[in-house]
Amino acid sequence: EDSQDDRLSKLPDDVLLNIVERLGIVDVARTTVLSRRWKQIPAILSKVVILAGSFEPKHEDWSKLTPDDIVRANTTVLEATRSILERRAGSLYPIHLLRMQFYLGDESILIGQTVANAIATQKVDSAEFTILTKVRKKCTKNELLIYGKQFMSFFDSCPNAFGGLARLTLENLRLGESGFPKIFSICKQLEFLSLYECDMGIKSLLEVEHPQLSELVIVCGRFERVDLKWAPKLTKLKFNVFRCRDDPFCLGYVPLLQTVSIINVAFTWHKMLKLSELLDKAAISNLSLDFKSEKIWVKPEGRRQLLPVFHKLSILNLINIAEECDLTWTMFLLDGAPSLKELHILVRNHLCEMVTGKRRELPVVCKEKDKGLEWEPSTSDFKHHNLAGLSIYGRFHAVDKLVRFARNVVEAAVNLEDIRLYKSPVCVRCKYMLQEWTFEETSWLRYEFSKEIPSHVRIHFPSLGQVF
Repeated sequence: EDSQDDRLSKLPDDVLLNIVERLGIVDVARTTVLSRRWKQIPAILSKVVILAGSFEPKHEDWSKLTPDDIVRANTTVLEATRSILERRAGSLYPIHLLRMQFYLGDESILIGQTVANAIATQKVDSAEFTILTKVRKKCTKNELLIYGKQFMSFFDSCPNAFGGLARLTLENLRLGESGFPKIFSICKQLEFLSLYECDMGIKSLLEVEHPQLSELVIVCGRFERVDLKWAPKLTKLKFNVFRCRDDPFCLGYVPLLQTVSIINVAFTWHKMLKLSELLDKAAISNLSLDFKSEKIWVKPEGRRQLLPVFHKLSILNLINIAEECDLTWTMFLLDGAPSLKELHILVRNHLCEMVTGKRRELPVVCKEKDKGLEWEPSTSDFKHHNLAGLSIYGRFHAVDKLVRFARNVVEAAVNLEDIRLYKSPVCVRCKYMLQEWTFEETSWLRYEFSKEIPSHVRIHFPSLGQVF
């Protein structure tokens, strides 16, 4: 009512900001028409997040977006960027986070120049670009080359914008030999870099030398190898699907590297990786290996070989091991990691990711998924004294194998008292599957495990929650 106070507008700035910054940028813009006080909100935002996805038609499948949809989204991103950042000119309020997502196109340079001006004239603590391409998946060689040239033209036009970035996510770019060296040279503040289907041609070599980079994500691409020559602040490294026949990366000076994640579908041309050679005395604390329900691509090694790289390892995730695989080989990792505290293992045939149908008959597809995994413990009475948690995820179709695996771990891990059994996590395509335990399932599994597991070890059936 007109006679009543607008108590929301009378809230202190910090409380009002806390409310408004939980909204998407479209709703933030709408609040400016509420009153004179609200009109000033964009000038004091500490988080400015402008995403092309907020302005796209709501399709379940992004591939249904038309070229006109993409142009309209990019144009709106440009308008929103100018409206918010130019309105802040002279503002005393810093921007703690400036996050931009937009498509590579005619509007990119104008967006970049607007951001560069904001970085130069205002206090921006952290700036981030996610640059999308109009074709998102399965680009042709010609499309990769075109997008690569477009990106470098954009990059050369906005060096001040890229020079102020802390995070950069790129996709579908085939650059020339000078492309990535130029990116590392200009983007001196870069802390996070993600590359999806980016390279310098088939069997190209990426050399990384950067003083600030702390996290690197490589997804697909045609690199023969990524050589991390000098990355003194790198703490996280993720490799998702590599096509090279040999080691996908080489570690140089990375003294702070703690977390490594490797995801791959192994084909017949892939060699089995020796972790002692691949990690090369990096002394990591967190390791994730995802086999995509296909062939196991790590080679069992002895305790003496693994200790230099695993003596600090405390968390180990073994993900998407095919149900037909024997699990005895996994014990070589426990034997070589005396400080391990948490072991998580997911055993399933994930049909949404594994090779199925007629593709399984292709000669490059490995028919035996656990071939070459022979292993003997370092001593006949091998014991582990630090493992505190064992979590098993799966559909438990191969329950006998999982029970034997749990028994082997319990016999070695003398201080292990709890085993947690989780239902298999689901992806977007198999989300219909029930993820909560039924009474019949827990009763059956408790009975099966109790036949092999000592009574002092407790079996738990928690809800799935966050996975890995």
